[in-house]
Amino acid sequence: METAELKEIQSLLPYFLKHKTVWSSYDTEADVLYLQFKKPNQADDTEMTEDEIIIRYENKEVIGLTILNASSRLK
Repeated sequence: METAELKEIQSLLPYFLKHKTVWSSYDTEADVLYLQFKKPNQADDTEMTEDEIIIRYENKEVIGLTILNASSRLK
């Protein structure tokens, strides 16, 4: 695993530990991976990172990630 990938995983760990349960789904046709840290959730803000990850917020708390082109991240 590359160092950059390890840093990505490490940055996500606090959300996994805080919420204990993570829901995921993968849309094969769109090649999009959805991760939700809270259900139900109602995002009131979003941000797209340079590497095409959409971070969803509710009351300034990260509640989910949408990872575009997910299969291209596998090596």
